[in-house]
Amino acid sequence: MTPTRVAIVTGANRGIGYELARQLAAAGTLVIATARTEQTARETAAKLRAEGADVRPATLDLTDQDSIDGLVANSITQHSRIDVLVNNAAIAIDTRMPAAQPDLDTAHRTIETNLIGTWRMCTAVIPHMRAAGYGRILNLTTHMAILSEMKAGSPAYRISKTGINALTRILADELAGTGILINAASPGRVQTRIGPAHADRSPAEAASELLWLTALPPSGPTGGVFYQGASLPW
Repeated sequence: MTPTRVAIVTGANRGIGYELARQLAAAGTLVIATARTEQTARETAAKLRAEGADVRPATLDLTDQDSIDGLVANSITQHSRIDVLVNNAAIAIDTRMPAAQPDLDTAHRTIETNLIGTWRMCTAVIPHMRAAGYGRILNLTTHMAILSEMKAGSPAYRISKTGINALTRILADELAGTGILINAASPGRVQTRIGPAHADRSPAEAASELLWLTALPPSGPTGGVFYQGASLPW
């Protein structure tokens, strides 16, 4: 039986990514769940399949263009299309790093993974979505990227996510009229490995509030930044 849609979820092995993969599959979507190692991807897919989900494992290194191209090519070969891309994978490794005295290797790694990796993924799937006249892209962002409230702490992470917001709006404008809708959304303070210590929301709760952006009607928003269904000023 042909699935209604095919989705790629990056960083699907835990937290919000895992829940997004699970909830997308529960809605009838075939989900390609990525992780950085083959073993982790297989374990994730097996766990979700045990719940009855149609999930396929795939390895992905966001800093490696060949890895991204291979993932997208395999997805097209096996499933003929990519309808949804969820850019969830990210790292947060600069919590205590001051911007005035940075470890620039850490900053580069963060921006390369979070921003450039997301950009690479978008540009890899867009040609296939454009050819199909349909696509939904969701980029995960954060309240820490709100410029009017920008503070010290995690400078590279903040910069990478602010860049994702800008990238989302730029791509949305370029892709107007193509059938591809691209938006960013913050999950809020979620209880994940990289979440804040005072997080008060579960990954399942956050994912359920993000899912609507993967199934927008043709008249849906594009180029927006959202939180709990409402526009988030940034």
